[in-house]
Parts: sequence; structure tokens; C-alpha cells
Amino acid sequence: MAKTLKRQKGDFETEAAMARLQQLAREQSDRFGPYADQARQTAAERLYQARGWTAPRLETAAHRVEDTVAPRVADLLSYAATRVEPRQAKRGGILARRGGRKVPRTVIFAGAAVAGAAALYGVVRLRQASQDARWQENLDQARDQVRETRDQLAAKAKSAKEKVAGTGTELKGDAEEAKDTAASGAKQAASDLNGRVTQ
Repeated sequence: MAKTLKRQKGDFETEAAMARLQQLAREQSDRFGPYADQARQTAAERLYQARGWTAPRLETAAHRVEDTVAPRVADLLSYAATRVEPRQAKRGGILARRGGRKVPRTVIFAGAAVAGAAALYGVVRLRQASQDARWQENLDQARDQVRETRDQLAAKAKSAKEKVAGTGTELKGDAEEAKDTAASGAKQAASDLNGRVTQ
């Protein structure tokens, strides 16, 4: 009987603890519910923005893959298909044929190496030519600027020379006029002095 009472008491305490936990969970749910709704709404907005930002970039990437990578992969697969395709070989040799004659692999590899070197040389020469063209363009621009500056300086020097020549002519005329005035003044003073002396 005591065990039964003890078990019932334990069940009652468990139920009471569960009720307290449920009440606490309801209170916390009521308390944090608005925050959870706000966080859910913010997350939905951010997800929408991220999708809006990502979609055009994925579209651009798809076009780039379609335009650049896909043709290369297709060429590579076609090349692999031609390499894998079985050939009719005489005397069991795996050799390339040209006009019914055997061509050794070393010749093929040497030809490929020469072609690759020629292509590389062509790329380097094109790059050098473009750099030379840019240097020449910059040099031409610098020459034009120097020529314009020289012409401007020559025009300014000519203008200054003309001003100086005009000023010199004016000064010479003023000096002659002052000389004539001084000479006539001296003559007048001498005649006045002579007149006084004679009196």
C-alpha cells in the first residue's frame, strides 16, 4: 500500500512538473513569438534579395559557359571520339596515314611541337606589335604636345619682341622730343641771359 501511495505521489509530482514546464513554454512562446515572426520576415526578405542578386549573375555565367566553355568541351569530345575510333591498320601498327604511307608518331609529335611553337611565336609577335603600336601612339602624342608648346612659346616670344620694339621706338621718339625741348629751352635761356647782360 505504501508503494502504491509512493508511486501515485511520484506520478503527481511528474504531472505537476510537466504542467509547470508547459506553462513556462507557453510564457516563453508568448514572449519570444514576435521576435521569431520578425526574424522569419527578415530572413524571407534577405532570401528574396539574395535570389534577386544571384539570378542575373547565374544567367551571365550560363551565357559565358555556353559561349566559351561549351564549344571547347564539344571540340575536346569530338577530338576524343576521333582518337578512340578504331582504324584499319596494316601490319598491326597504330600509325597515322597520309597518302597510303606510314607516318611515325615522332614525326607527328614533332609537327605538333613545331605548330605549337609557331602559334606561340605568333602570339608573342602580335603582343609585341600591339605594345609597339601603343608606344608609337604615345610618342606621337608627346611630339604633338611638344610642337604645340614650341609654337605657343614662339608666338609669345614674337609678341613680347614686338612689344619691346614698340616701346623702344616710343622711348626713342620721347628722347628726341625731350632733347629738342631741352635745346630750345637752353637757347631761350641763353638769349634771355644775353639780353639781361646787355641791359
